[in-house]
Amino acid sequence: MRETTVGIGAGAENFTGGAGSTDMVLNIGPQHPATHGVLRLKLALDGERIVTAEPVIGYMHRGAEKLFEARDYRQIIMLANRHDWLSAFANELGVVLGVERMLGMEVPERAVWIRTLLAELNRVLNHLMFLGSYPLELGGITPIFHAFTGREDLQHVLEEASGGRMHYMFNRVGGLKEDLPAGWLGRVRAAVAVVRSQLPVFEELVLGNEIFRARTAGVGVLTRAQAEAYGVSGPIARASGLDLDLRRDEPYLAYGSDELRAVLTVVTREEGDCLARFECLLEQTVNALDLADACLDKLATLAPGPVNLRLPKVLKAPEGSTYAWTENPLGVNGYYLVSRGDKTPWRLKLRSASFNNIQALTELLPGTLVADMVAILGSMFFVVGDIDK
Repeated sequence: MRETTVGIGAGAENFTGGAGSTDMVLNIGPQHPATHGVLRLKLALDGERIVTAEPVIGYMHRGAEKLFEARDYRQIIMLANRHDWLSAFANELGVVLGVERMLGMEVPERAVWIRTLLAELNRVLNHLMFLGSYPLELGGITPIFHAFTGREDLQHVLEEASGGRMHYMFNRVGGLKEDLPAGWLGRVRAAVAVVRSQLPVFEELVLGNEIFRARTAGVGVLTRAQAEAYGVSGPIARASGLDLDLRRDEPYLAYGSDELRAVLTVVTREEGDCLARFECLLEQTVNALDLADACLDKLATLAPGPVNLRLPKVLKAPEGSTYAWTENPLGVNGYYLVSRGDKTPWRLKLRSASFNNIQALTELLPGTLVADMVAILGSMFFVVGDIDK
């Protein structure tokens, strides 16, 4: 048997192939321009075609779940904020919703609507990053400039309200850190309108580009059965026909209200390829802007009032357990909270979207060409910290 090993990044490991064949093991990452961050892909090749693919994770692992057990309920919000650094506000929600459920808290109405508004603005921020970076990975640099222009408009209003640029730390158990600045809703409405006016660029410049379509149409097809088997969620699963969105199916915050039910659209496709995943992401961005406008309309009608509840100096959750999950920008995030009546969780298990989604690469990559690997990998829209936690 002949064996050829090629190492890129961390080096290569031996792979045992069939007798009389030459098997090449190609390591992409953990630090390599073709991967996102420090993900490592171990590929076994037969010529230019991928035979097996193994995502190797853990290079960013920081033990967040163990740290949850040594921090009180106010401090764990900061830890949960960071695993998906593009969805910081959405990450906070799962923690506070779980603790509030354990405590039997009812958050003030204004806080519920502000949370919903900020969650949708955070969704747009997340999606704009991938709408710009994915074409960049396929050789198109222009879309990322448009994406970051829109992101800056939204970043300004979020930073004005929360004081944070990426890690907002605006959620609190019982509501929000503080009320909104004077005139802020009007500035948000203007920023939403600007971002909405920029989205046709992606329709024309990216989806209308024949090179982009050639690189993505029919490439990296994930079937609905595969998505279900691997627990894939979010826009990636919906691009494969899996019609699941917790905002509609198990409403939380204000998503179950009459105002938002009429606006919320669950975007799906049946093709399951790279192109369908990008299309879902773009259409979901448009709908998130519609939801933001609906939240702004509702907030304009609400009377001034509190945005949080007074809490004891030492906050303790009663003994028991609960599970809270949210429709994060990249998919379903779940928080399993177990309390023994202390000021810290006994256990807080985090189910992050990217961790499950990236498993599907073991199904998507085998049989494809190495040249299509980057197109497939980029279309999975993941954050490495969300995998490693």
